[in-house]
Amino acid sequence: MTQDEGKREAARAALKYLRPGEPIGIGTGSTVNHFIDLLAPHKLDIPAAVSSSEASTARLKALGIPVVDLNDAGTLSLYVDGADEANRHLQLIKGGGGALTREKIIAAASRMFVCIADDSKLVQALGRFPLPVEVVPMARSYVARELVRLGGSPELRKGFTTDNGNPILDVHGLRIEKPIEFETRINQIAGVVTVGLFAHRAADLLILGGAGGVRELKAATS
Repeated sequence: MTQDEGKREAARAALKYLRPGEPIGIGTGSTVNHFIDLLAPHKLDIPAAVSSSEASTARLKALGIPVVDLNDAGTLSLYVDGADEANRHLQLIKGGGGALTREKIIAAASRMFVCIADDSKLVQALGRFPLPVEVVPMARSYVARELVRLGGSPELRKGFTTDNGNPILDVHGLRIEKPIEFETRINQIAGVVTVGLFAHRAADLLILGGAGGVRELKAATS
């Protein structure tokens, strides 16, 4: 099974968590694109979706699934999104596609967060994938200096701004042993909009597709 096939099978396995008649949250990225495409036969069961990016919004609308603002949708029963890395506590690094702020908001507003990925995304410790940090433009250099103090090597994502109009610093060279504490420390830096570390609000279920088939993981308790 190729990596792309693993993503598709993980996306297919998430379909069983749909609740007909209830709006859903949809993330961003290549794995989520598979999930959106697989929604086509179920679109009449989905009254609306809340999307984390303009790209996902366009894909949903092309299927005929209405996209609404989170302010109008209220609490969502289900949020489906991918990840750049995941550990066995279902804490994640997200934001490779640049939609981390909206993704974090929708995850917080959802009762169940199902993360779908190919099995290469499961790691012992987060940080091999550069950690995205969205920042207010005027604070970019200050935030970068503070991230260096925390042990990282930040690099501006060139030629990119988020759907919110902000730049992203990708932080290299990290091994994140205590994700919840590290997320809190970065959040406290003035000028940080969002850090792509999903530890306070981790996934509730991780679905991994790979050569051995599909696995569903719940958070490790130790």
